[in-house]
Amino acid sequence: MPKYLRIGVHQSNVSGYTSKAWCVRRTGSTIFLKWGAVEVEGAGKGRKVYWTRLPQEKTIRCRTAQRAQDYAKAAIAKRRNHRYEPLTGPIANRRRSAERSAELKQALATILIVDIVGSTAKAAKLGDARWTKVIGHYYAAVRKELKSSRGKEVVTTGDGVLATFRAPAAGITCATAIQKAVRTLGLEIRVGLHAGEYTLSGGEMVGLAFHICTRVAAKARGGEVLVSSAVKELMKAQPAIGLRDHGMHRLKGVPERWRLYRVEG
Repeated sequence: MPKYLRIGVHQSNVSGYTSKAWCVRRTGSTIFLKWGAVEVEGAGKGRKVYWTRLPQEKTIRCRTAQRAQDYAKAAIAKRRNHRYEPLTGPIANRRRSAERSAELKQALATILIVDIVGSTAKAAKLGDARWTKVIGHYYAAVRKELKSSRGKEVVTTGDGVLATFRAPAAGITCATAIQKAVRTLGLEIRVGLHAGEYTLSGGEMVGLAFHICTRVAAKARGGEVLVSSAVKELMKAQPAIGLRDHGMHRLKGVPERWRLYRVEG
């Protein structure tokens, strides 16, 4: 019986970061798929990968072995085109006590979301090899600034990064520093920040605060850092950071209208 071909943990993800994994297995004319969020511990040969929760599974019956083989090849090629890497080791189920599994970690923090503008067009222009190198430098620059500002990376999403900070000033300082750092790579980013309570469940961030931050980031143009009124309120004691009124906005899927502010300088 053919073994699972495990694909999906990006090479830039090291200890403590969350990513996604796919497993593709063919048995005769049947395809078995398994996918879900995974957590990475360690790096290099000592790296271990765990499912953060029970993975989703799907069975596809292709009628003929040739069709199944073609389906499997296409599925694998698609993942590789998305810059996933093959995994040679197993993906284990993390053993947690019932008490710990049920635990939801709640926190109040400033949430930052950074996203590359026009990434698809730039990737097509540079080609896979060059774009992969650029993305590697991009993540290195982001993580360097996060470390300097004492930010905590929660997850990477394609070419985006989600992080949290204890203080809003640290998040804004980090955002502007990331902007300057990635310009040397020929990249332009947009950043959104919001302050609120969120919940971490199974290594994923959930809650309205996360969705609001996502919508704030979506309102930013290339080179802009936008913050919500919640961040503005917390910044009253930090007059050194300039925030210009960016008007009232309807955030998709979020109740009421929100006033946003653009970071100046």
